[in-house]
Amino acid sequence: MNTAAESPDLRSTQDLQYRFTAHLRDPAGAPVPEGVDDRRMRVYRELVYANMESFISSNFPVIRSLYDDAQWENLAREFLREHRCHTPLFPEFGREFLRWLETRQEQGRGDPPWLLELAHYEWAELALSLDEADVDALAHNPDGDPQHAIPVISPLACVLAYRFPVHRISADFRPAEAPDEPTLLLLVRGRDDTVRFHEINALSALLVERLQQNTEASGSDCLEALLADYDAATAANLRVAGEAMLQELKQREAILGTTL
Repeated sequence: MNTAAESPDLRSTQDLQYRFTAHLRDPAGAPVPEGVDDRRMRVYRELVYANMESFISSNFPVIRSLYDDAQWENLAREFLREHRCHTPLFPEFGREFLRWLETRQEQGRGDPPWLLELAHYEWAELALSLDEADVDALAHNPDGDPQHAIPVISPLACVLAYRFPVHRISADFRPAEAPDEPTLLLLVRGRDDTVRFHEINALSALLVERLQQNTEASGSDCLEALLADYDAATAANLRVAGEAMLQELKQREAILGTTL
């Protein structure tokens, strides 16, 4: 029998802890626990909120710039009050904020239609900057020609697709409706550990995704496989663009080189 679990003192301590944290999450809706000095609680309230707000502000600087101070504090306090984090790890805090925005969108809370995508874009940039993959550990020939040999794609490169042009959203550009064409972005963390984004077209996105799954074909062969469904004239035009893209991907370090 677990006598500790039935101890009145333990239950009383747990109840105090629950009421203590409930107040920290929602000072306006949950009273200060009985017997606790409000002046001391103020220190905890301010510390918890300041730490949380600092994390989401630094992880989502563009989103922060779109709100005035009062609007931002309201959003941050709603996050603190409503969301239960899945992890205590600080580097994962951005993902928790993203999860909360997903819930808000599902609930129809009236956020801008591009907010969730913008948050994902900012989170992806952060996640890529923290990725522990080591490109130098991959066996490859950095001087290899990706067109005529088997390309080696960087594990620190990814293609992102959005309805809105998230990389352009700012205080002066807040689109009310998504454009007809999606926005395709290539994010790459280079050898200097700088994360850069490049707007790309549909063919380039498909080429990158095919190369990520490829272990046997040359870059040229991968390109030809993509062009198989086009008529001859269209394929000829796209082939020139695709061959140039192979070289461009190498320059941007999305392609590290070729297999040995």
